[in-house]
Amino acid sequence: MDVVLGGTFDPVHDGHRALFERAFELGDVTVGLTDDNLAPETRSVDRCVRSFKERKADLELELRSFAEKHGREFEIRELTEPTGVATEPGFDVLVVSPETKDGGEAVNGVREQNGLPPLEIEVVEHRYAEDGEVISSTRIVAGEIDEHGNLTPDADGRSPIQK
Repeated sequence: MDVVLGGTFDPVHDGHRALFERAFELGDVTVGLTDDNLAPETRSVDRCVRSFKERKADLELELRSFAEKHGREFEIRELTEPTGVATEPGFDVLVVSPETKDGGEAVNGVREQNGLPPLEIEVVEHRYAEDGEVISSTRIVAGEIDEHGNLTPDADGRSPIQK
């Protein structure tokens, strides 16, 4: 199977890794990585996003380990519009998170307009931080959690859960 997914991936965290794991379980993977113009537009909050070049380098390192584990191939493509590469022929499955499921439906709408078969949409559930909230890049950048969902200790060295 040929699998596609997309995102900004800045920084990569365990929620993203769950998406990657499922994608590589299913087949060879193409990742659409938002370009420098699209990346800020896809954020629901105003925060800095690292350059495409930096994000791509980190993403390649992450994907390589999943590809080797599953004996799969992968490609990273520049994503210049939200529906991006998933609207092209040659894909079977789109891997999404719960909040991007509607975007997956929009992709299938574009595919239908273009005479392409719909993609199977594979929803991968969120991963949660130790406080029970969703792991997100925004929370990591804000210093609330690390990439694995561990709460960031404050000045006295105790995590908020320990107080």
